[in-house]
Amino acid sequence: MRPDGRQGAGAPRSARRIVFTPVDTRARVDTVVRRIGDAIELGLLADGEQLPGETELAAQLGVSTVTLREALMALRQQGLVTTRRGRGGGSFVTLPEGPPEGRLRARLTDWSTEELRDLGDHWAAVSGAAALLAARRTQPGDLRPLTRTVDELTAAEDPAARSRLYGRFHVELAAAAQSARLTREEIALQTELGALLVLVLDDTAYLACVADRHRSVISAVQDEADERARMLAEQCVRESVGRLITLRLAPSTRPPEPRPEEDPDGQEHRAHPPRGGRP
Repeated sequence: MRPDGRQGAGAPRSARRIVFTPVDTRARVDTVVRRIGDAIELGLLADGEQLPGETELAAQLGVSTVTLREALMALRQQGLVTTRRGRGGGSFVTLPEGPPEGRLRARLTDWSTEELRDLGDHWAAVSGAAALLAARRTQPGDLRPLTRTVDELTAAEDPAARSRLYGRFHVELAAAAQSARLTREEIALQTELGALLVLVLDDTAYLACVADRHRSVISAVQDEADERARMLAEQCVRESVGRLITLRLAPSTRPPEPRPEEDPDGQEHRAHPPRGGRP
């Protein structure tokens, strides 16, 4: 809940419930940090929203309170959570500012074009399957969060907000498919690639095309046209990743030549090339 007691808006109940399901038994602190951090980055947890109390949240995630406190400490260090003591206190979501474009462009060069295409194929398959199942399983009322997200996407002026809303649409689509696995996979994909969409969603004309495509997906789901919904969802993802690949190949996004750097011990060494190598 927000500090004023209202529930955070913007995410469907089914998607939000998945955020607080038990985590994997391996590396639990890291898993909790990733789970909650991803949900904050995607806007599934609203800025200023109060997280459940430590005892309740630990029980929901299936971890000890000690593990949860370590995770909350890590989230505070990342600037994603603020903890207040005393009456009316607790842990509150802090939505981070969008990463600078220069850092995103540098991050893009860490990906080869082959890696981007492979990830795009995987993302398209996940979103396509989610759209197909949503058309078969969802009820009309389940689509209201999707419609609201598209409206917010159209109105958003900040590219970072646009990328979060773009990702949230696909997470909500998977939630409408009533598939916890597909929803978790969408969240993971948005964490891996979603921030880079800032680089292509600053184009107002393209933003309008994305919003129209998203509305077409909703319409197909409403009409129970499963194959059309799948095709449209896949096209939306493939087009976005295609734009990232085009940007990756542009001269301005090529990484600089490695140059000598000094390590903490004062020794000079050569910088390693980015992961994935040349396209």
